[in-house]
Amino acid sequence: MNFQKIVKIVAGIFGVLGVVFLLRIMSTGDEEIKMAASMGDYGTVSPLISIAQIILIIAVGATVIFSLITLFGDKEKLKKAVISVGFLLVVVGLAFALSSGEETALKDGEVLSASGARWVETGIRVFYYLAAIAVAAMAYAGVKRLINR
Repeated sequence: MNFQKIVKIVAGIFGVLGVVFLLRIMSTGDEEIKMAASMGDYGTVSPLISIAQIILIIAVGATVIFSLITLFGDKEKLKKAVISVGFLLVVVGLAFALSSGEETALKDGEVLSASGARWVETGIRVFYYLAAIAVAAMAYAGVKRLINR
């Protein structure tokens, strides 16, 4: 039995289970599910959520494994990936160095630590830096294409 047949069988099993659990939810009704949930009983919805989590874990795992296999199979791709990860780490390091953190009171009465606030600011800065780099790269490519015509 080859890998493709195994994947089709597993996908079929998950599909049938998903349909069964969905029909179970639909036949139960919204009000009954809300009442059960208010009492802490999530038994109607939990199996469908569990199937979705299992499928997500399998999909992410397969993607990572096959991506790494392909990456390690070609030295040139591996070199480019290492350089890209290095640049990403430089951007994160720069954003972290430029960020400052202060304890912040949250709406629910809890307090966000100075370290947590610094990491939040770092994440926001990384987003802005990467967005600016992407816009600059697109502009550079567009100008270069116009010049070469």
